[in-house]
Amino acid sequence: MKKAILAGALPALLTCGTAHAQSSVTLYGLIDEGLDFTNNANGHRAYQMASGYTRGTRWGIHGSEDLRDELSAIFRLESGFDVNNGLLTQGGAAFGRQANVGLSSRRLGTLTMGVQYDPTADLWSPFTSAGSMMGDMSAHPFGNDNAAWDYSIHNSVKYVSPTVAGFTGEAMYGFSNQAGGFADDRVYSAAGSYRMGSISAALAYMKTNGGRATATGAVSTVTGVFAARSQQNIDAGLSYTFPNEAVVSLAYSHVDVYNPSANSFFQTQPGAGTQNSWKFDNYEINGKYYVKPDLWLGAAYTFTTAQVATTTGHTTSRWNQVSVILDYDISKRTSVYVDGSYQHVDGDAGLAFDNADIERSAGPSMSGNQMVYRVSLLHRF
Repeated sequence: MKKAILAGALPALLTCGTAHAQSSVTLYGLIDEGLDFTNNANGHRAYQMASGYTRGTRWGIHGSEDLRDELSAIFRLESGFDVNNGLLTQGGAAFGRQANVGLSSRRLGTLTMGVQYDPTADLWSPFTSAGSMMGDMSAHPFGNDNAAWDYSIHNSVKYVSPTVAGFTGEAMYGFSNQAGGFADDRVYSAAGSYRMGSISAALAYMKTNGGRATATGAVSTVTGVFAARSQQNIDAGLSYTFPNEAVVSLAYSHVDVYNPSANSFFQTQPGAGTQNSWKFDNYEINGKYYVKPDLWLGAAYTFTTAQVATTTGHTTSRWNQVSVILDYDISKRTSVYVDGSYQHVDGDAGLAFDNADIERSAGPSMSGNQMVYRVSLLHRF
């Protein structure tokens, strides 16, 4: 991705307290704009202009200042927005995707504080099609494991280790910032990835307490997916890269949601106190193949099961989802692509579980089947 270095235009940002320090600020962004078709949204066909469904439309700046002994001060500000109406996404926050500052050392690693993505998104999501090439179009049902980078963590401190013998580790803690409620709406997460030649692997874990509609928590119903007493994600990924740069990946995630009270994708929320737990298991295989250096094809299949325990009994739902994308790179910065997903659901869980609902579709299907297609122009700057 080509990025523009803001030199001269922003002298206040590019100069530091000492005359000898080297510093830089980079402006970057991505605009993904296209047309979507949903075959069944609340019983109707839907044609929409949609921004950022495959790649999150955003702009941001990041920078660094050399300090001493290979130590640098770093920062990042990143904002999501909708091209069609100019409004901010991520709950309307000015820098809802990322807003953090920290220190980075080649020998000791990187420590950052603020709004940032958790280790499961950084190290595990790239093994999924949602986290690597198709975004929301191939996200797992109801965004249950955040594979598509649906939300970031507020009030967080994150450490990223240097890569040693192919291994990289991350750890994060997101504070609740609530007096008398240290554990309310907090997050902690850790992940590790390892690469040896053509083989890559990752393990990740995240635990969330709460997730209520609060402005002070590390995650909330405004920024996250679930509101519940607690949630935990356990993730694993494995991939193999061929000499021609084709990649095949396997991804697994297990998500426990205890005493859920809301989900940001449901139009009708569960009754208060009626849900004991939702347990998701997601199994995915995906691949990417370069037909030519500027033309590539991606595909993914995901099988998901949900065990739903309520005050009146236990039910099961199952999802089968197939997603495909064809991308042509007009230049290094500009691409056109077409992609689509088909989802089939069967089960007896009720709520909204038994209605197909591909993430970012025009609305949930009135049956267990749904298809969404998209054609889009993507430009990076």
